[in-house]
Amino acid sequence: MASIFTRIVNGEIPCHKIAETADYLAFLDLRPQAYGHTLCITKQEIDYIFDADDDLYAGLWLFSKIVAKAVKKVVPCKRVCVVVIGDEVRHTHVHLIPFNSMEDVHFTGQAKVQLSPEDMAELSNKIAAAVVG
Repeated sequence: MASIFTRIVNGEIPCHKIAETADYLAFLDLRPQAYGHTLCITKQEIDYIFDADDDLYAGLWLFSKIVAKAVKKVVPCKRVCVVVIGDEVRHTHVHLIPFNSMEDVHFTGQAKVQLSPEDMAELSNKIAAAVVG
């Protein structure tokens, strides 16, 4: 069965897209831990990040770096942290979470920030416009 991220890649489920290449996709997390919480995924469905081949793995980090810089330009924050858990959706992905303190990075499974679909669309458009790369 395809992961929810594969279904997003295939266009079966909509997302608030920020950036896309042939191998990667970035979009806003629907259960954000902070305003601007973004996911960067491999388009190829790989369960465990360390099972990705070296080129795909390295490319994901470079893609995530580009997206993180765009998030930081748009979302006022001290830094954009990187979290890789990989168990909540068994599809290789990186969380980019704008934060000002460590309290902003605790995963509860529930959204810490509530945004309307219109606010999500506006935010994703602003971050997408800031992507350079």
